[in-house]
Amino acid sequence: MTARPAHGGDSAPRLMRPAPDRPPAGTMLAGYVEWLEQRGHRFEDYAALHRWSVEDLPGFWASAWEYLGVRDHGDPGPVLSGTMPHCTWFPAARVNYAENALLGVERTRPGDGGGTAPGDRAAIVSLSESRERQEWDYARLRAEVAGVQRLFRQLGVGPGDRVVGMMPNVPEAAVAFLAAASLGAVWAGCSPELGPTAVLDRFGQLEPTVLVAVSGYRYGGRDIDRSSVLDAVVAGLPGLRAVVHVPYGSFGGLPAPWGHFTVADVTAEADGTPAKAPLRLSWRDAPRVTAEDVEFTTVPFDHPLCVLFSSGTTGAPKALVHTHGGFLAEHAKNGALSWDLQDTSVMYWATTTSWMVWNSLVSALLFQGTIVMADGNLMYPDISWQWRTAAREGVTLMGVSPAYLMTCRAEGLRPARDHDLSALRQVGASGSPLPDAGYEWVAECLPPGIVFNIGSGGTDVCTGFVQSGPWCSEWVGEMSAAALGVDVVAYDDAGTPVLDRPGELVVRQPMPSMPRGLWGDDAVTRYRQAYFDRFPGVWTHGDLIQFRSDTGSCAISGRSDATLNRGGIRAGTAEYYNVVEAMPEVEEALVVHVDPERDGTGQLVLFVVPAGADGQSGLEARVGVAVREGLSPRHVPDVVRIVPAVPRNRTGKKLEIPVKRVLEGVPPEEATSMDNVADPESMRVIARIGRDLRPA
Repeated sequence: MTARPAHGGDSAPRLMRPAPDRPPAGTMLAGYVEWLEQRGHRFEDYAALHRWSVEDLPGFWASAWEYLGVRDHGDPGPVLSGTMPHCTWFPAARVNYAENALLGVERTRPGDGGGTAPGDRAAIVSLSESRERQEWDYARLRAEVAGVQRLFRQLGVGPGDRVVGMMPNVPEAAVAFLAAASLGAVWAGCSPELGPTAVLDRFGQLEPTVLVAVSGYRYGGRDIDRSSVLDAVVAGLPGLRAVVHVPYGSFGGLPAPWGHFTVADVTAEADGTPAKAPLRLSWRDAPRVTAEDVEFTTVPFDHPLCVLFSSGTTGAPKALVHTHGGFLAEHAKNGALSWDLQDTSVMYWATTTSWMVWNSLVSALLFQGTIVMADGNLMYPDISWQWRTAAREGVTLMGVSPAYLMTCRAEGLRPARDHDLSALRQVGASGSPLPDAGYEWVAECLPPGIVFNIGSGGTDVCTGFVQSGPWCSEWVGEMSAAALGVDVVAYDDAGTPVLDRPGELVVRQPMPSMPRGLWGDDAVTRYRQAYFDRFPGVWTHGDLIQFRSDTGSCAISGRSDATLNRGGIRAGTAEYYNVVEAMPEVEEALVVHVDPERDGTGQLVLFVVPAGADGQSGLEARVGVAVREGLSPRHVPDVVRIVPAVPRNRTGKKLEIPVKRVLEGVPPEEATSMDNVADPESMRVIARIGRDLRPA
């Protein structure tokens, strides 16, 4: 394909799907707009609805809270007071996230006036390499949460205590999270594939009381024993009271040489006998109770619910404290009004427990539909597995990574032709920019009329800043619009909003899901430095974004600290990949600008994974021509190196900043957590190339 000019060109991007005149009938957004009209609000299009949602921020969030029927045991009160970073949302609210997830918000369909808690409807479908397909209805889910809740209580867990999980994407992980939340305890999770250093970098900040973990799993047809990692994590968390082992596949028993202690040992200290610490328990030790036995501790809106961790690409991960009310407000709003989740929905999103998307997946339970949790190698036994799964399970919202879409394109897959995707209403994508070719493949090879909801947000807010939805137009290479209730714009260096050129992604007004702060940062000093120092009172996210004046759409060009500034002409890395990865002989690429302070120009270094051996000859020259014509002559790379893989983290993001640091001489282990690198050898290859490039 011919590369689209850099953003800000004379012509608008190609239209993929025009916005309907009204939100489509039967969508949650249509019901919400009709409800607003009955109260005197009228909107001619999505842009008008968004404008109202940020011009009357308290009015919008009050309306969403009321319309969606969040279960709130408090009294009506003010919606918002204070300014960023010291905001207070819904101070009179008394809520519990787990109650809303297990019983549902009260509006689970566009036109209903009050939801009921289903018993026999499928809550979770679990697909795994480690065991057979499982299907849990809501009655079983509530009963499982009630049993684990009782186990946690027996272990002394209460409000504010930390419960952590080293768990795959399976129902037991959701149960442990919801059981902790039901008690007002604080949850933090990560994938069991992380190494002990990465796990302790996260959990060690929290001083947890209970660890829930598996000791192994199956991946790509091979059993992976993680018992030694589990032992190292337990040894590194001296304050643990108990470890709850979850039997999983071939790893059903307690790891040797663990002895088996029961919850009766918890009371040993009462009679003067020292308790064995930490206790080693099995998931099967949880009491067997019924769905009606689950209880909920109501807490204020800003009570901590969970801690999410930044990716840790440049140092220790930031421990971001998210709240019960923040998740309820944002995930209910986003799930209903953008993703169109309702009680007939089946949501699948490829994720692990380490990624914020896992929390969004679990939050789909708010609408009492079905979530599909998948664990293992999602490309095994072949790359069509996810499309077959969507067809077999009747998925209505399917979330995948941009890298997966590009792989499907490269392999010539045509999912709409080869699979029954008639249930599919939306395809979501997030985690990294998608080249134009990916949009065009979606338009050509997925069912016509679906919403392609590609967005960008962050773990920091556990949601999207910009995305699409049922009432939005969609454009090749662009994200449709700002999300409702999100006052997001691009700032130039002087803090002035700009259109049609890249600027810093900033949020000018508070969002309910902005974190309460960073764990242990009681004075919020680090929190302010991370997000509010550059433009006081304004959230600066660290992405480079451009909003168009003609379409209202936008594009993320990459991290603002990875901007390619050559002779005063700035380009985002996403723009670069849009040109280079459109070449048929290139599978993927990574570009960094190294050491510009040295001579004012620095080196532009491009790493390329070729699509095949035949195209490698003369590739450097052909890349230079493509960049010169598609981006600018100043951005022709100084160095092109062919590599077997570009470094990505485990959620698929290219590790541009760590690669830059490694090329400047920082050892890979200091530039990033190697446990967070999907293919550690890819970073070691970069280090060897860096030694060759640096002057003697």
